[in-house]
Amino acid sequence: MSSTTRITVTLPSDQVAELRKLTDNVSGYVAEAVARQIRHQLLDDDLRRHEEEHGSFSDEELAEARAKIFGSGGSSKDSDAA
Repeated sequence: MSSTTRITVTLPSDQVAELRKLTDNVSGYVAEAVARQIRHQLLDDDLRRHEEEHGSFSDEELAEARAKIFGSGGSSKDSDAA
């Protein structure tokens, strides 16, 4: 298990109430959300760097990526929601 650091986070009361409806482990839920956001940010940074070095992705490359992520039936509408 990785080490942890206790911090204080201020959230709107209505969000905390909804969190408590979803989980008994608010800290774990928030930690997972933060980890997911960090992964998204790192991926965004990597994709931006790749496009700066190699140019924008082609429509074919984007379609191939969507197919790998969402399956062959994945559409651009589906990817926008992700």
